[in-house]
Amino acid sequence: MKQQKKGKKGEFHHKRSLGQNFLTDEALFEQLVDLSGVGPEDSVLEIGAGAGGMTKVLSKRCRKVISIEIDDALLPILGVVLQQCGNVRLVHGDVMRLNLPEVTKDLGPFHVVANIPYYLTTDLMTLLFTSDMPIQSISVMVQKEAAEKMVARPGEEGYGMLSVRAQYTYAPEIALDVPACMFTPPPKVDSAFVVMPRREKPCVDVQDENLLFRVAGAAFAMRRKTMENNLIATFRVPREKAGEWMEKSGLDRGARGETLSLKDFAALADTIGNNR
Repeated sequence: MKQQKKGKKGEFHHKRSLGQNFLTDEALFEQLVDLSGVGPEDSVLEIGAGAGGMTKVLSKRCRKVISIEIDDALLPILGVVLQQCGNVRLVHGDVMRLNLPEVTKDLGPFHVVANIPYYLTTDLMTLLFTSDMPIQSISVMVQKEAAEKMVARPGEEGYGMLSVRAQYTYAPEIALDVPACMFTPPPKVDSAFVVMPRREKPCVDVQDENLLFRVAGAAFAMRRKTMENNLIATFRVPREKAGEWMEKSGLDRGARGETLSLKDFAALADTIGNNR
């Protein structure tokens, strides 16, 4: 990757290594916060302060904001932009390495708002989806393809583990498509803003959540294989046992994993847990 050119002292240059594509439209910031549903009584964790435009709007709308920014070159800019925002705490660090429960411990139940670098989407969303933190909703700007994966249904092209993890605990919806031209610098693909309120309880009942996600992972390990074959490979069981599990779960032994729903995965996980 090419190095960023050095400019005059005090100039900021977007770092492609950090996937920096910033929004600058104030009306769009207001619209995104509207779509996120956060209000005066809410606390927010913002991941990626950028130049602080969204942070300022969140500060006006919400009770408390903690904003994480990895790029130390942005800190002086943010210090100026946010100097009147007394309810904002800026945290300098890598969100994937920070102790997020410690960082957010004073927020109580909170909402997540983020403009996520494309390269970080799967890892960060998986971190949030599997966290025990009291997250009430997640509203994120992501590459449109990633957004479509989060809302994808069985049999659709994007359906996979990101779909399963998102939909198990949250109710994801694409709230707004955002074209590349809205960003500086413009990325090569369009984005979408996904709003995910947390469900009161997971969308399916299952005896063992870890086993549920292991079964789902097996389904997408080899997408062209049948679920039965993927069970054989993942759980290292003979075909007879894998077929028995499928039949006891009420599933067609010839079904492919990407056609199965979360309800199907839960039934299969319970069957496996009870018939090892």
